[in-house]
Amino acid sequence: MNSDALIKHYCKELRFGRNLYENYKKIQAIDYADFLAQLLKLELENRELTRKNRNLKAAGFDVIKTFEGYSFSLIQIPPALDIEQLKTAGFIDRKENLILYGPVGTGKSHLATAIGVAACSSGKRVRFFRTASLVNQLSEAKAKGELKRFMRLVEKTDLLICDEWGYIPFEKEGSQLLFQVISECYERRSVIITTNLEFSKWNGIFYDEKLTSAIIDRLVHHSHLLVYTGPSHRLTHSTMKSQ
Repeated sequence: MNSDALIKHYCKELRFGRNLYENYKKIQAIDYADFLAQLLKLELENRELTRKNRNLKAAGFDVIKTFEGYSFSLIQIPPALDIEQLKTAGFIDRKENLILYGPVGTGKSHLATAIGVAACSSGKRVRFFRTASLVNQLSEAKAKGELKRFMRLVEKTDLLICDEWGYIPFEKEGSQLLFQVISECYERRSVIITTNLEFSKWNGIFYDEKLTSAIIDRLVHHSHLLVYTGPSHRLTHSTMKSQ
């Protein structure tokens, strides 16, 4: 077996994958130490990229969104938070939450997704759900006796994103299951919620004042409220409006 075949064999045995074997010949080094350093860097970068892609796939985003071109001009950001912390998702390390509140179409879901994508890139485990879909999945998991397994996915998450919170009211069981998820996240992981409902109207989602109060209490304790004040982006840029 020649050297090239041996390298391919050893990469396979050491589970380095194909990237290292397919690219080692391209390395230009001044000595053996330099070659080894570049080789290890190549493998490290490939593993980092693989990890990021795996995190993005597992997150379950509807559409991948980034901060490119995103405007913060019509968002009231609290003094304890700044744009850089949002872009780096630094609040996750402190187990803090974000509540993005404002009219429909103002960019709340975009920002939540962009933060989630940034978190994935920094090695954080993220799960994105439309809130109604999350409740449906929880109910189905409970009916199949798989609720504990579903909750273990939540336990392994660094950031849970609940999009479109309050758009659809929930039945009693769904409300209780959602409360269970929020309780599991409390002071253990971060939550981002996008909503167009002020807190005083949340009782209309859950139909239980005590449950509503308990959910709000857990969410706002370590939370930052971002208020959107602008018009609907979708309506402003609507094709129908231009016609």
